[in-house]
Amino acid sequence: MKIRATILATTALLALAGCGRGNEAAQTNMANDTAMTTQPDATSVTPGATPTAAVSASQTFANAVAASDAFEIETSKLALTSGASASVKSYAQKMIDAHTASTAKLKTTVAGLMPAITPDATLNAEQQQKLDRLKTLNGTAFDQAYIAEQTAGHQQTLDTLKAYAASGDMPALKDFATGLIPMVTAHLNMAKSLKA
Repeated sequence: MKIRATILATTALLALAGCGRGNEAAQTNMANDTAMTTQPDATSVTPGATPTAAVSASQTFANAVAASDAFEIETSKLALTSGASASVKSYAQKMIDAHTASTAKLKTTVAGLMPAITPDATLNAEQQQKLDRLKTLNGTAFDQAYIAEQTAGHQQTLDTLKAYAASGDMPALKDFATGLIPMVTAHLNMAKSLKA
């Protein structure tokens, strides 16, 4: 009898210990499940946040062109008031007119595209820094800096247009890029020939 009681007692203790372990394991599993559902992973998106990886090449291109136009317009407006050379001021007015038209054409081109493309004309940090620097200059010093920025800016835009025209994924934007290449090339050549 004593052996039987010992076996029953041992079995009961093991069963209770097993229940405790099972409960601990269940609590651990539940904690792990909760952690997995509350921690963001690489594919989750926080509400209100825009994932940068989701920006398409076409959207990036449209933003680059819009920002380039805005940069050309803003620096050229400065040239009309801060520049000294008549040729620089004449060039600046041509840039304002041409890049205003380019922005309008870009907006017309992207209207109705699917997926939707909305050009963002916000200057990048480098463009903003260059614009801020130009705001501190006047006369010949302004003209020299403006010519350098117009040359560099138009070269960068030309490279962007050529790249998208060659490998872009939206036919309407590829046509837009191809059509803009001659104008930007002409602006680049004009900028190179300017004298301060």
